[in-house]
Amino acid sequence: MALSKQTDVAKVAEHSTVKQLLDLDKTPWYKKKNLRTLYLSLVPAVLGVEMTSGYDGSILNGLQAVDAFNSYFNNPQGAILGVITAAFSIGAVLALPVVPYVNDRFGRKHSITVGSAIIMVGVILQTASVNIAMFLVARLLLGYGIPFCISGASQLIAELCYPKEAGVLNGLFNESWYAGAIIAAGVTLGTFSMQSNWAWRIPSLVQIAPSVLQLTFIWFIPESPRWLISKDRNEEAFDILVKYHAEGDRESAFVRAEFAEIQLRVRYELENSKRRWVELVQTPGNRKRSLIAACVGLFSQWSGNGLVSYFLAKVLITVGIKDKRTQNQINLALTCWNLLTGVTSAFVTKIAPRRTQYLVAFIGMTALFACWTGASADYAQTGNHSAAAAVVAMIFIYYLFYTIMHPMTYIYITEVFPFVHRAKGVALTQTFSRAGSAFNQFVNPIGLQNITWKFYIVYVVWLAIETVIIYFLYPETKGPMLEELGELFEKEDPLAKGELDLDVGRHGSVDMAEKGTTTIHEVAGK
Repeated sequence: MALSKQTDVAKVAEHSTVKQLLDLDKTPWYKKKNLRTLYLSLVPAVLGVEMTSGYDGSILNGLQAVDAFNSYFNNPQGAILGVITAAFSIGAVLALPVVPYVNDRFGRKHSITVGSAIIMVGVILQTASVNIAMFLVARLLLGYGIPFCISGASQLIAELCYPKEAGVLNGLFNESWYAGAIIAAGVTLGTFSMQSNWAWRIPSLVQIAPSVLQLTFIWFIPESPRWLISKDRNEEAFDILVKYHAEGDRESAFVRAEFAEIQLRVRYELENSKRRWVELVQTPGNRKRSLIAACVGLFSQWSGNGLVSYFLAKVLITVGIKDKRTQNQINLALTCWNLLTGVTSAFVTKIAPRRTQYLVAFIGMTALFACWTGASADYAQTGNHSAAAAVVAMIFIYYLFYTIMHPMTYIYITEVFPFVHRAKGVALTQTFSRAGSAFNQFVNPIGLQNITWKFYIVYVVWLAIETVIIYFLYPETKGPMLEELGELFEKEDPLAKGELDLDVGRHGSVDMAEKGTTTIHEVAGK
């Protein structure tokens, strides 16, 4: 099974003219002026989008240890704490039916601007909250805005960046979650000892920073060439590809072939799709894609990470670590560790197969979570302080494996779905991710409060199930261009068989309907 999945993608890559031309380019990105400028602009405009989610996850961990926050909101516990935490994810789920429409109608960039504006309103309300109801509404708004940003950013990176770096950059995009978490952990640690309500209002206000950066710098980067082609703005798309993928060389064989393949695929998809949600379940290929999207989203939240991401203080209490400052210090150390290992794993995506990264991560998480559960049981039964220290160590090692998988989320989904359904695919992944997160955020504090360490056993069993599903369901996607991956899902794909022709003129324009005299394999020689 695994060998077959690996062989399929290798065959697609082997017959790819665009991939062959790409492999001839040995110049690193940092020696290309235009590409270097693009990537530096992407950092504040796009790569930091997930900082908002990471900040939110970490800030509630930190605020649970801030006396001023607990006092102001009457020490929220159990179900109330779960609802406060889950509000962010609930807001995101409510937005997801609308997100693909905005993304496909107005573009990847404007999806980011819409989301950033909504988040800024949410931050202002959260900072100014005078009661728990206002705090909840603010968190719902924060959650409502984030899917617009994530959907637009992940697709913009995949569709705009040079293919050699697109995977790494999408991995780094997801790892910005930990950058946001570090900032939140540091800010809450810094305001921890303040006696006024600014001890929690300052951390709330700082959450506006990523959105301000995005709204400032998004205007310095271009729109997705694939989206422009879908709107018949072909010359603009070709100019963008020339500038950033060929450093201004309009005769570049690679860009000419790349543009032709993108235009051929996008036109074919648009002609054969009404872009309705129901299409995600109408063909075997799309049903498989949708199932993968659901699993990727759900597994990113239902793998035990939700316990630590939002309830680290509660987890540490189960092994006797009750000092609030110590809890915040561990929280900050863990987020720094996760950023380091996550960024490293993002660069590993450049060389490692997608399935290999997923399987190594989930097998490792299953084993470590079992050890974590055992050490927690030992402490509960004996009060052994060595067991408590082992739990803390296991949490760090567990996250080493989790961050092997973490950069993969949007790399994989943008590769699995074709352009015409990519926005819906990302939205579907986020739906299951946020719904899973909301469920966990409501259930986890109740489970920890009622059955303490025994609650971990559920995650050990579920992690083992996830590993088996990944082994049998996930295909390998590393290697081919985005437009060439349809062959892995659709048995009858005329583009994969070369049945459709095209013509590439001097400026890269393609007329499939009338001129169909030149195939994609001849583009490089024209």
